[in-house]
Amino acid sequence: MAATNIEWTHRDGFAGETWNPSTGCDRISAGCDNCYALTMAKRLKGMGQAKYQNDGDPRTSGPGFGLSVHEDALSLPYRWRKPRTVFVNSMSDLFHARVPKDFIRRVFEVMADTPQHTYQVLTKRSTRLRRMAADLEWPPNVWMGVSVEDATQLQRVTDLATTPAAVRFLSLEPLLGPLHGLDLTAVSWAIVGGESGPGAREMDLAWAIDIVQTCQDADVPVFVKQMGSVWASDWSTAGKTVAAHGDPKGGDMRYWPAELRVREFPRLEAVAQ
Repeated sequence: MAATNIEWTHRDGFAGETWNPSTGCDRISAGCDNCYALTMAKRLKGMGQAKYQNDGDPRTSGPGFGLSVHEDALSLPYRWRKPRTVFVNSMSDLFHARVPKDFIRRVFEVMADTPQHTYQVLTKRSTRLRRMAADLEWPPNVWMGVSVEDATQLQRVTDLATTPAAVRFLSLEPLLGPLHGLDLTAVSWAIVGGESGPGAREMDLAWAIDIVQTCQDADVPVFVKQMGSVWASDWSTAGKTVAAHGDPKGGDMRYWPAELRVREFPRLEAVAQ
């Protein structure tokens, strides 16, 4: 468990936390190319962190980022006294093929047993999510989401729609292309963001503006997180990048186009109905 600065985990005064019952992953699509967790795992391995000593396949993973499950982590939510919003597996993907089905079920049982907390689960493995959905508990405090970086991954939205989660959400980050044809019929919330960090790719603001308009037309709350490093930075005469729009990730809303200055959360009363 660790506190997180991820903006969309902070709501209603609840602290944002991460919980990693599994760690490690493998890159499967373009959105994974500059995975922050892969880079962090290498650093944590070097620091001697026990969870990050298993190396992954260098073609798809890396040092300290081999898929591992952690039985001892399953008891953590029972110890948290105050309600909190929990991003599940910030350093992994719960629906990775090598996470045992029984372990996934037990994670969901823990979430059901601790209704005072809100859990945000995010996956790129939507096919496995769809296939397992009927075998899992779906209490109202579990928010289920899929990551979609461009139009080639819209099937993930279709798979998400088949789950009985009370809140179904989309993480459109890093946004790498337009999402024409995005179907929000079964979606409760959408998060939009540009890529940050080394090797970041540009997000065309027109893509984000179109998504915000699509959400507003469908009456779906939308949370714009950041514009990304490419938009946020400029080149100085010395050949170094400098923050030209408030901060290096483009997260300062004061610099954004007016139509992107929106950070909404799911309307839980409407979802409950």
